[in-house]
Amino acid sequence: MHEYYLTVFSHNGETIHEERFEAESDEQAKKKGEAILAEKQLIDTTHRLTRSGKLLLFHR
Repeated sequence: MHEYYLTVFSHNGETIHEERFEAESDEQAKKKGEAILAEKQLIDTTHRLTRSGKLLLFHR
């Protein structure tokens, strides 16, 4: 299992949501991150998903 960090930003760059979770692979983490964003209605908000400094998902 790897540890992933999902961060969502407001239009002015402030962090509005931050969440840590675990997943077995990067692909599973992307799906889980997108599910979290959809659930919280943040899918169209600027966000990023990282693992150990590696950028896996980014939306602006």
